[in-house]
Amino acid sequence: MKPILPLLFLFSILGFSQNNYSISDTNPFGLPNPEAPEQIKDYEALIGKCNCKSVSRNKDQTWADPVDMTWEWKYIMNGMAVQDETIKSDGKHSGSIRQFIADSSKWYVHYYSSNSPSTKLSTWEGGKTEDGNIVLYRDNKAPNGTEGWFRLTFYDISNLGYKWIGEWTDKTEKVVYPTWKIDCKRETKNNSDIDIIHKNIKAFSKAYMSSDAEALVNMYTEDGKIFPNNRQIMSGKTDLKSYWTVPEDVKILHHKVTPSEIHIENDTAYDYGYYEGKTLTKDKKEVSWQGKYIIVWKKIDGDWKIYLDIWNNVAK
Repeated sequence: MKPILPLLFLFSILGFSQNNYSISDTNPFGLPNPEAPEQIKDYEALIGKCNCKSVSRNKDQTWADPVDMTWEWKYIMNGMAVQDETIKSDGKHSGSIRQFIADSSKWYVHYYSSNSPSTKLSTWEGGKTEDGNIVLYRDNKAPNGTEGWFRLTFYDISNLGYKWIGEWTDKTEKVVYPTWKIDCKRETKNNSDIDIIHKNIKAFSKAYMSSDAEALVNMYTEDGKIFPNNRQIMSGKTDLKSYWTVPEDVKILHHKVTPSEIHIENDTAYDYGYYEGKTLTKDKKEVSWQGKYIIVWKKIDGDWKIYLDIWNNVAK
């Protein structure tokens, strides 16, 4: 194993980070920018890559055979917008740039396709509904001249995938005629070292919100150390358990860690980024907090454990 990377080296790397939300090896699909409208997370469950079956309606009103395709989503523009791209088995590409405009409280989706290049991109408008679907509209007259929309709906959205349907509907949305359906399944991730670290980061937040101090301590190496605000360095299982034990009259309502970079070198890794959370105090007041952190990890028996854990708060 190589020596632990010097902390001075880690801090120097932070100085060169110009863009915390761009696509990188650590975050291959980018990250949402906290300065973006909160609706940037409407597409959170879709971010990533899915394998899909696409079925369209023929001119004779029958449904065509399914076509295989992939659908990939990512945050772009330093986490301020969303881009998606579909690639069908016949090689045809299409995609969209999606931006939320707060003044109109709508998503605007600009669509493009390799099959039908255009001097002007078509635009869809809409947003997320109360039932968790994403619905978009574009004016579209029926062949008989009836005013209506072409409506796109993402539904059954989960970490396993989602479904999509394209339909013509009249302005009352009582007359509906589906013309295109897509069923997408999430690609399974392999058990890479970065995936393990991401999994452990999420497990840490879950254990903290569950007040499971034993689980938190087990995420550290036997000689793991923490560097809390305005405290001496704390080391060893006993001290760590004492620190991470949440008082009975206090509850951690929310905790989330967002890595900006994870770098692995043999059996050592460093990870830095931001965290956020919310505490319900013994006085029943909700207090939100956020900050930045650096973690040095060690790989032990195939798992990644925290060796050095350093953080401090950032004023809102």
